[in-house]
Amino acid sequence: MRRVLTALGLPAVLVAAWWFASAGSTNFFWPPLSAILRAFPETWTADPILHDVLPSVGRLVVGYTIALVFGVVLGTAIGSSPVLRALSEPALEFFRALPPPVLIPVIALFAGFTGWTPKLVTIALGCLWPILLNTVDGVRSVDEVLRETARSYRLSRLSTLRHVILRAASPRIATGARQALSIGVILMVISELFGANRGLGAAIVQFQRGFAIPQMWTGIILLGLLGVALSALFRLVEHKTLRWYRGQRQAEREV
Repeated sequence: MRRVLTALGLPAVLVAAWWFASAGSTNFFWPPLSAILRAFPETWTADPILHDVLPSVGRLVVGYTIALVFGVVLGTAIGSSPVLRALSEPALEFFRALPPPVLIPVIALFAGFTGWTPKLVTIALGCLWPILLNTVDGVRSVDEVLRETARSYRLSRLSTLRHVILRAASPRIATGARQALSIGVILMVISELFGANRGLGAAIVQFQRGFAIPQMWTGIILLGLLGVALSALFRLVEHKTLRWYRGQRQAEREV
């Protein structure tokens, strides 16, 4: 209960501050929070949720999953091979320095503006680099004693990879996956700003262009709530999968 109250304390204060600060607002672009909340159930009915929100979330999940699979596989291969690291490091540093939104026009030239393909490619490419780079660092930092122990027990390469390397690198992989999730939410919206007439990002832009300001604010709030829900889901999965790591850290602190 204390953790719940601590987590909800600051949001409650911010919502209260927004409510009282905008209560008497006559600014067209800064409507009262009460007007925004009244517009929420009228705006996000079954049809926009089915045709705007769910497709956006679906594209995010698919693109993020593609990035996670390729990032872990390529990162493990590069991190395990000094030759691959030497060959790929300049290219990795180059692409890491590029902001993902910059790649959207380039992707559109090859994949077009409409359909799922350009949006999936945008999300997957943007999410790939944090996962890939953290996986490389995690695999490289695996204790050599663990590797030698696996060889002493004559574990197969697959067993060593699964039970030693990936397990030891999983905290760093989880860090990259968490960073990639926030990037994916941003790219989900940005990818729908070009050539899309459905989707959460497209809906927010259409409200803005139609001067439906309360509805636009409801879309922004819904996007924030979606980010919070995805972050909570990720924390739940991370809590279960890295339980051994937290126990290990706790034991080290007690010693």
